[in-house]
Amino acid sequence: MRDYFIRRILLIVPTLIGATMLVFFLTRILPGGPIDQAMAEMRAIDVTGGSGGGGSNAAQESPLSEDQLEKLKAQYGFDKPWYIAYFVWVGSILKGDLGESFKYNEPVWDVIKSRLPISTFYGVATAIITYFVCLPLGVVKALRHKSIFDTSSSILVFFGYAIPGFALGLLLLVFFAYPPLELFPTGGFTSSDYEYKNWLGKLWDVVYHAVLPLACYVVGSFAFLTMLMKNNLMDNLASDYVRTAIAKGRSYKDAVTKHAIRNAFVPIATSLSGVLGVFLGGTFLIEYIFDIDGIGMLGYKSLLDRDFPVVMAILLLTSFFMMAGNILADFLVALVDPRVKFK
Repeated sequence: MRDYFIRRILLIVPTLIGATMLVFFLTRILPGGPIDQAMAEMRAIDVTGGSGGGGSNAAQESPLSEDQLEKLKAQYGFDKPWYIAYFVWVGSILKGDLGESFKYNEPVWDVIKSRLPISTFYGVATAIITYFVCLPLGVVKALRHKSIFDTSSSILVFFGYAIPGFALGLLLLVFFAYPPLELFPTGGFTSSDYEYKNWLGKLWDVVYHAVLPLACYVVGSFAFLTMLMKNNLMDNLASDYVRTAIAKGRSYKDAVTKHAIRNAFVPIATSLSGVLGVFLGGTFLIEYIFDIDGIGMLGYKSLLDRDFPVVMAILLLTSFFMMAGNILADFLVALVDPRVKFK
């Protein structure tokens, strides 16, 4: 098993190289890059600043000379073939330099670092709420199968699952953030006077702003984890080893808590692979609706603005954490079920 995890860890490097190389190549062939945008802005300045009918002619011609264009390409790193530029980028990454943002004109790490606590907060809170609510709920539903509680909770769970997170966000805003109720803020991570509050006030301010977004984050996985836990536990309760444990004098409670529930956790452990990735990825639609300036929204805006250094950095970090999550899931599966042997 040790050799298996060593191989998985070593595979992180070639996987990252393959993913980043492909996206890096696409950034070089996509239209509307930073050079095109810079030239479009210069054309617009020429048109608005021109006199008479010369503005339309200026718009058709390149606003830069060949020498200026070469300098502009060198500034953005487009003066080399894409494969050479890629290895230059990899060399900078190995030195701890993620590059400089085209849009913000500051180091990429500084751009990401300012938004990382927001995405981390929502990622951790979503994982905690989802697992600490769904798993006990799934256990209770399995033990009280076909009861009124099981039926009514299943209706609510699947009703929430049928609504996309961003659609639920719009509904929550309409009913709870706007008149007549106005129970929650319409968006943002904190209030404008957040810095002037004490620690208790700051904590409440963050929670107050997070209620509606968190409802949208957890609704998607709520039904999946709840029903996965219920079905796995029911399968284990019907297994021979549970009946054997009871026949040997074990109480039904002991057979459930010490045998069935532990085995039911094995498939649940595999779902943890996406937990680390969600800390960075986020959901840009939910962030857009609630005006949350997290990593998801940053990645979306960077794609639109062709801010390729930021795009590449987010891809690199997200891919790494997703693969680390997969390895963590395998480790937890082996920890929960000693019978599992990875080769």
